[in-house]
Amino acid sequence: MPLTTHVSPQDKTVTISIDGHFDFRVHREFRQAYEQAPGPDTTYVIDLHGTEYIDSSALGMLLLLREYAGGERANVYITNCTPAVQKILTVANFHRLFHIT
Repeated sequence: MPLTTHVSPQDKTVTISIDGHFDFRVHREFRQAYEQAPGPDTTYVIDLHGTEYIDSSALGMLLLLREYAGGERANVYITNCTPAVQKILTVANFHRLFHIT
């Protein structure tokens, strides 16, 4: 499965890992994953360690997650990006909207 989710109610953290292509084909699963939030002030970690490809629909999904999580107050971390994915996120100025490590 290209998308896996781990919810930690104690830490109020939802970790979503995406393998392969992060594109429109995973939009339904991605939305369902972040909607499993254990409550307000949830921290979201998007682990892109296994992500080989990201397209504009994935960027849109990340923006929808940010809005769902509280907009400017959102705690969304994008982690373990490959150099190619990091470049796309930088060109899209996502480093201004998300914590990218």
